[in-house]
Amino acid sequence: MSEKQDIIKMPKNLMRPIGRAISEFNMIKAGDRILLGLSGGKDSLTLLHALRHLQRHAPIDFSIAALTIDPEIEGFDPSVLKKYLAELDVPYFYESHDMTKQAEEQMKKDSFCSFCSRMKRGMMYSTARREGYNVLALGQHLDDLAESFLMSAFRGGQLRTMKANYTNQDGDIRIIRPMIYVRERQTTDFSKEVELPVIPDSCPACFAMPTEREHMKELLAREETHNKDLFKSLKTALSPLFSVKDAS
Repeated sequence: MSEKQDIIKMPKNLMRPIGRAISEFNMIKAGDRILLGLSGGKDSLTLLHALRHLQRHAPIDFSIAALTIDPEIEGFDPSVLKKYLAELDVPYFYESHDMTKQAEEQMKKDSFCSFCSRMKRGMMYSTARREGYNVLALGQHLDDLAESFLMSAFRGGQLRTMKANYTNQDGDIRIIRPMIYVRERQTTDFSKEVELPVIPDSCPACFAMPTEREHMKELLAREETHNKDLFKSLKTALSPLFSVKDAS
């Protein structure tokens, strides 16, 4: 492990909400083998370091590894992650699949982003089972959950968002989101401060055109300029949905 990676210090204002979420929703248990979905974006890389910090300081033992799914889309190059994870001494798995070709053959009414997300999740489950990991950690933060809530309410007429901690349909893998109380600007600041190897536009197909999620992000940003407590209120409103059955 390199000296540079050894000295990365996690800020308290970032670890505090992560620790609170993990404790509140009982996300990590003794003996857990956690597989992190590592896209190479600022959020998943931040969560990687948060989990490493907890691994060193938590009163329980658990192991972590990382997995990158390469959708084989032009502009996405995760090669830097292999060396970075080796420096951190974190087991690393890499899976590659032509998502665009499969979408052309199988996608129906869904957006490409939704289709790709489902395909990636299936590959994550398969890798976790094959390698013996019982927990899948994902890097969504409070901004993501707020956007999902608005999309569900505005387009689907439902009050739902992503869950904090739940078990998949097959009952063999738990999915956790330790950063549900973290703001996106915190992961942005942290990634810049410690110079994380962030892959620009970690999903080029999604960044190539405006998406519904991007629209919700802009809507929330505009509203927050008028209401500085917007996300504090949203966190309170969303909390009951973090563990309800029909959240995803």
